[in-house]
Amino acid sequence: MKVTEKEGYKIFEDEKDNVSEFASFLKSIHPNFKADNVVIDILKYGNLHLEELLKFLELSNEHRKGKRSFVIANDAINIDIVPEELLVVPTLQEAEDIIQMEEIERDLGF
Repeated sequence: MKVTEKEGYKIFEDEKDNVSEFASFLKSIHPNFKADNVVIDILKYGNLHLEELLKFLELSNEHRKGKRSFVIANDAINIDIVPEELLVVPTLQEAEDIIQMEEIERDLGF
């Protein structure tokens, strides 16, 4: 796994080729990043299925309970079939924009 620290968030990128194992690994190390805004970079998976994406649902829900952003970057999945609980965007720039908007909302008390 590759971790890139940006201002206000961290990007986690899978360096292997198994999105399900990546989701399981992230769950196991969640205490290490639960206080951070997070972008999960799985852009390299051009043939991602909804079942694979749903492996991140539990982690996303748990992370967001802590008032932190959890955004997945992937441009292969049809956004219309993704549950509302998961934030999926097609680019890293859009992921950063979502985090910035959510930070503003939290600052305003929403």
